[in-house]
Amino acid sequence: MPTEERPPDVRGRREPEKAEHPADPGDHRAGRSHDHWWSRVHNRLHANPALSLTTKLAITTVGSLVVVAGLVMMVTPGPGIVGIIVGLAILSTEYEWADRWLVQARRKAHEARLRAQAMDPRERRRRLLLTGLVFLALTGAILGYVLVYDWPRFAVYGWNWVQGLAGWVPDLPGM
Repeated sequence: MPTEERPPDVRGRREPEKAEHPADPGDHRAGRSHDHWWSRVHNRLHANPALSLTTKLAITTVGSLVVVAGLVMMVTPGPGIVGIIVGLAILSTEYEWADRWLVQARRKAHEARLRAQAMDPRERRRRLLLTGLVFLALTGAILGYVLVYDWPRFAVYGWNWVQGLAGWVPDLPGM
């Protein structure tokens, strides 16, 4: 039975006829109603070579910064997985590889959510309490170091360098 092929989208990809698993959380294309208007906006932004380059640079910069912030939040308090997914979603408006990574990141986030829901509530409370205590201990240790030994030299030099770039940055406390 011959199948009718869809025209390529704005990045030259051919969309599948339908999602293999419509309930799959990694399939972000299922039920998209904004494809039509976004394709028009995307095509208009890339009609002019200078505007196309500017758009690509802006998307790359913003998306990369959000992904890096998400990676930082993976080891610090914050919604790291959400930051990575949002950054990849921004990058996927321009890059095919980011689109593929976005599908995988959404699947991983869904798996993490299922694992968290299946966790014993007492175990979850214990982990949250332990994380909070470690955070407070590290904050206290850093604060104690700064109070006893003053600011580390590299922090002072780095802060002075930042103040040289942007005059609105305030002085370090106690300096």
